[in-house]
Amino acid sequence: MKLKRTLTSVGKYGSLLLGAFVAIIPIVAVFFASFKTGTEYTTTGPLTPPSDWTNFDNYMRAFVDGNMLTGFKNTVIILIISVIGTTIIGSMVAFVLHRFKFKGSQYILGAFLLATLIPAVTTQVATFQIVHTLGLFNTIWAAVILYLGTDIIAVYIFLQFMDSISVSLDESAMLDGASYFTIYRKIILPLLKPAVVTVFIIKGVNIYNDFYTPFLYMPKSSLQVISTALFKFQGPFGAQWEVITAGVMIAIIPTLIAFIFLQKYIYNGLTSGSVK
Repeated sequence: MKLKRTLTSVGKYGSLLLGAFVAIIPIVAVFFASFKTGTEYTTTGPLTPPSDWTNFDNYMRAFVDGNMLTGFKNTVIILIISVIGTTIIGSMVAFVLHRFKFKGSQYILGAFLLATLIPAVTTQVATFQIVHTLGLFNTIWAAVILYLGTDIIAVYIFLQFMDSISVSLDESAMLDGASYFTIYRKIILPLLKPAVVTVFIIKGVNIYNDFYTPFLYMPKSSLQVISTALFKFQGPFGAQWEVITAGVMIAIIPTLIAFIFLQKYIYNGLTSGSVK
C-alpha cells in the first residue's frame, strides 16, 4: 500500500513537472533569443544561452523602431472600452435569461451557442463589408465594435453565478419599489464581482493577444496595437527574429504582471460559479 502511494505521488508530481517543463521551454527559448545578435541567432541552438547578457539593443529596437508605446496606448484604449462593454452587456443578458422565464428564452441562449459553432472565417467577408459601410474601417472603433459583441463564455460565467444569488433579494427590492434596472445595478451587479473579474481577465487576454482583427481592420500604422507593432520586422526576404523575440518579451510583461496579481480571481471565478 505504501509503495502504491509512493508511485502515485511520483506519477502525480512527475506529470506536473513535465507539464511545467513543456510550457516553460518555449518561453526560455524566446528569452534567450532576445539577447542574441542576428548572426548568433542563426548559428546557435534555440536553448543555447546568449554570449552577452547585457545586449539590450534588440529591446531598444523593438520598443523604439516598433513604436510599441503607440501599440500599448491603442491596446489599452480598445481593451478598456471593449471589456467594460462586454461585461455590462453580458451581465444584462444573463440577468434577463436567468430571472425572466419567457417563451423563446432558451432559443436566445441557443443562438449564442450556435454562433460559437460557426467558423469566424466564413463570416469575415460580410463582417468586413458591414464595417466598411459604417465608415469604421481604419479606425479604432472597428476593433471596439467587433470585440464589444457579447460571447457565450461571458454569458455562461454570469449565468453560473446568477444561480448563487437568491431570487428573494429581487422580490424584497421590488416590494420596496425598486425597478428591474435598480435591482440589476444595486443588487445583481455588485454580487457578480467575482464573475466580472473573471470575464475581465479572459476577455482582456483574448483582446490583448488578438492579431487578426487589428491587422485586417486597422492597417494604418498610427492605429497599430501591441500584437501588430512588431510585424514591421517581418519582410519579404526574411525576418529579424532576434528583435521580434525581444518585442515578444516586452509584450509578455503586462500579461505576466496581471496574472501574478489576479491569479486567485482566475481560479476562484472559474470554479465558484459551477460549485454554487
